[in-house]
Amino acid sequence: MSQTSSASMPSKPGHSSVAPNEIAVGVVIGRTSEYFDFFVYGIASVLIFPQLFFPFTGQLQGMLYAFMVFALAFVARPFGTALFMWIQRQWGRGIKLTTALFLLGTATAGIAFLPGYEQLGGHAIVLLALFRMMQGIAFGGSWDGLPSLLALNAPKESRSWYTMIGQLGAPLGFVIASALFLYLYNSLSAADFMSWGWRYPFFVAFAINVVALFARLRLVLGEEYTEAMQESELEPIRTSEMVREEGHNIFIGSFAALASYALFHVVTIFPLSWIAFQGSQTTAEVLTVQVLGGFVGIIATICSGWIAARIGKRTTVGALAAMIGVFSLLTPLLMGGSPVMQDTFILLGFALLGVSYGQASGTVTANFAPRFRYTGAALTSDFAWLFGAAFAPLVALGLSAKFGLMSVTVYLLSGVICTLLALAVNQSLEEQAEE
Repeated sequence: MSQTSSASMPSKPGHSSVAPNEIAVGVVIGRTSEYFDFFVYGIASVLIFPQLFFPFTGQLQGMLYAFMVFALAFVARPFGTALFMWIQRQWGRGIKLTTALFLLGTATAGIAFLPGYEQLGGHAIVLLALFRMMQGIAFGGSWDGLPSLLALNAPKESRSWYTMIGQLGAPLGFVIASALFLYLYNSLSAADFMSWGWRYPFFVAFAINVVALFARLRLVLGEEYTEAMQESELEPIRTSEMVREEGHNIFIGSFAALASYALFHVVTIFPLSWIAFQGSQTTAEVLTVQVLGGFVGIIATICSGWIAARIGKRTTVGALAAMIGVFSLLTPLLMGGSPVMQDTFILLGFALLGVSYGQASGTVTANFAPRFRYTGAALTSDFAWLFGAAFAPLVALGLSAKFGLMSVTVYLLSGVICTLLALAVNQSLEEQAEE
C-alpha cells in the first residue's frame, strides 16, 4: 500500500491537505485506548468482580451478576452519543472529547479505588454499576468522527484497507489488557492479586486515556482537520432528526454486522468465564492462549483489508457471517472438549473475528446522506454493540450452564441470520435506488 501512503484528502483551494495515514494513526490510538479500558473491565468481570462484589453467591451466579453490570455500558452508550452530540453543537468538538474522556477516566479510576462488598455492602455494587454506566456514556461521547473522515477521504481503491486500520484497536487493546493481567496474575500471590493487583490495569487504563486524549485533540482541533470535517459535512445531528430521517439505515447498519459483534464477546470474554466455571484449565493458561489469539486477531484484521479490496466489503462481511455460522456448530465439540480443543476454539474464533470485525465498521454507512454520516456512524455502532455484544457473555454463560453449549451455537446463528438478512435488504434498497 505504499502508493497510498502519501495520498491526501481533497481540499478546497487554500486549504491544507491531510494525509489519510495521519488520520489512521489517530483512529488507532483512540480505539486502542478505548478497547483496552473495555477489556480490562471484561476480564475483571470474570477474575475479580464475582468474589469482590458478589461474595454472597456462588462462582457461576457471581459471574452472571458481573456480566449484568458489564452490559450496562452498552445500554448507556447510545444515550452518551446523544448527550455529547448536543455538547458538541453547543461548545465544539474539543470540549466534547475532553469531557467524554475525563468522564471515562473518572469512572475507570473510581472502579480502581472502589472497595468491595465486605467493606460497603450493597453500596459497592451500586457504585460499580454507576461507574460502568458512566463508562458507557463516555464511550458514546468519545466518538471523534475520524473513522468517518478516513472512510470518506481515503483513496477509493484502498478504502477497505483504511477501514481495517481503525478496527485494529480492538485486538491491540485486547492483547495489552490480557498480557497485563497475565503478568500480574503470575507475578503476585493470589491474596495480593485479589487485594490490589487487579486495580493496577485500571490505573493504566486511566493513564492511557490521558495520553490518547492529547493525541486525539491534537488531530481533531487542528485547522486542517476542522476544515476537512466541514468540507465532508460531518455534523453532530440531533438524534431525533437522525432517527426520523435515517432511522432505517441505522437499523440495517446495526444488524448488518451482528454476526461479528455476537462473536466478539463469545471469543474474548466467554471462554475465560466458561473455562473458569469448568476448571478445565488454569487462569494463566487461558490468558496465555488469549494473548496468542489476540495476535491472530491482529493478523486476521490486517488480512481483512486485503480480502475486501479484492472481493468487496459486503461480500467479505457476508462470507464471514456464513463461516461464523459453520464455526458456531463446532462450539459444543470444541469448548466441551479437552484443553487443546478449547484453545483451538479461541484461536480459530479470533481468526474469524479479525477478518469479520475488520470490515464490520460502516457496512452500510455509505447509505447515509453526507451530513448524517458523522452521527449515523456513531449510533449505528452503538446499536450494533447493544444488540450483538452487550449481553453475549451473560447469555452464553448462563444458557450454557443450564442447557449446554449448544446455546452458544443458537446465539451465534441468530447473529448470522440477522447479518445475512440485513445485507440482503441493504442490497435490495441500493438496487431500487439505482433504478
